[in-house]
Amino acid sequence: MTARRSGCPINLSLEIFGDKWSLLVLRDIMFGNRRHFGELLANSDEGIASNILANRLARLVDLGMLSRSADPTHKQKVIYSLTEPSIQLVPVFAHLGAWGRRHLPVAPELAIRAELLEDGGPALWDAFMDELRELHLGTPQAAGSSSVLAGLTEAYLRESEKSASRHILA
Repeated sequence: MTARRSGCPINLSLEIFGDKWSLLVLRDIMFGNRRHFGELLANSDEGIASNILANRLARLVDLGMLSRSADPTHKQKVIYSLTEPSIQLVPVFAHLGAWGRRHLPVAPELAIRAELLEDGGPALWDAFMDELRELHLGTPQAAGSSSVLAGLTEAYLRESEKSASRHILA
């Protein structure tokens, strides 16, 4: 077991998430539904290096924040899945995104999901966590549940198209 600086819950949390990349890797799995190493590497907005990504994925698996399993469609690939502790970070991501939208110069297409999560509040967060549990843990959702992930993705794509149009017109 690794020595801890203190038993403070904030310190202990930062020992897991306080590096530059861990929360971004979890974000990309959670909101981008990127489950393979190649997807995470190729689609990183922040440009994570392959050695850093490999390190963070291994660390997050070791810490129980992700699970890793063989991809049944390809012998040499693995699928990364969120675990329950990671899924329970949805409210944290919602609050971080809301704070960032209020205080930092965010890109509209990258802020739309944070806006929707903030506006949706705990009810939307709970629905999203239930959807993530089904996607990553195999826990069935209530019948007729709409996809929060699909709604967040559609809003992102709409804002991305608007942003591209603004750049073309500029």
